[in-house]
Amino acid sequence: MNHATKDNAKGVNSDSEMFEFLSFVLGNEHYALDIMKVKEIRGYEAVTKIANAPPYIKGVLNLRGDVVPIVDLRIKFAIGEAKYDEFTIVIMLNVLGRIVGIVVDAVSDVVRLAATEIMPPPEFGVAFDSKYLQGLATVEERMLILVNIEALIGSDELGLVDANSTTSQG
Repeated sequence: MNHATKDNAKGVNSDSEMFEFLSFVLGNEHYALDIMKVKEIRGYEAVTKIANAPPYIKGVLNLRGDVVPIVDLRIKFAIGEAKYDEFTIVIMLNVLGRIVGIVVDAVSDVVRLAATEIMPPPEFGVAFDSKYLQGLATVEERMLILVNIEALIGSDELGLVDANSTTSQG
């Protein structure tokens, strides 16, 4: 009888298992994503624009030899005003074998949650499609929206990851 699982990222097996998320702000809402996907956090810098890219793809930048697409989640989810100044933050993620930067208003902190504290995502009432949600949690009396960043970055809608590159994850 094997009780261990290779991948428990969805929090479905052990109620006592703890997960760590990096919380961030978009507009007036608090979001979080799996901290294991975070490569680094940096200030916004000028990007090279890509012709005919959707408005939420700000462009690309060179990060130590990697060409990194930069996605502004504020524009993607139509949340708040997208302004770029010394306070604008880019979270560099390593998702599905690709480095991608996401622009957010602010980074809050690291949050530890037990599987029992994560509620299933609602079917409505949030600014973006629930297929990109991992769930909801209440932290210090505020609602935290847990983003399934792999589903978002790997979506055909964003078109950032080649479908063939997602099959060899281990």
